[in-house]
Amino acid sequence: MTDLSKKKCVACDGNIPPFDTSEIHKYLKKVDGWNVKSNEDKSFYLIKKFKFKDFKESQNFVNEISKISEDENHHPDISFGWGYCEVKIYTHAIKGLAESDFVLAAKIDKIN
Repeated sequence: MTDLSKKKCVACDGNIPPFDTSEIHKYLKKVDGWNVKSNEDKSFYLIKKFKFKDFKESQNFVNEISKISEDENHHPDISFGWGYCEVKIYTHAIKGLAESDFVLAAKIDKIN
């Protein structure tokens, strides 16, 4: 199985279709603990909540995600506070999921 964390996110110009559910399930097996949910428009996204012992650990984690996101030019939605961080990933240009979303998820999992 290919280690997604070693791949590079590829910028999406919107000219590819989003993954269908069979592709999503195939890639979901390659990341740890991420869930797939859908928006009101039925587009899919990845989401995962991380837990920490305090605010500073959460903030440090967010800072690490920020570095990876800039390096990969792929930016998730992040919310965090005391003891938690929630990360939502999807490809805005296609309003759904593509391989790069799973690559970013795998890279984020390598932080801990």
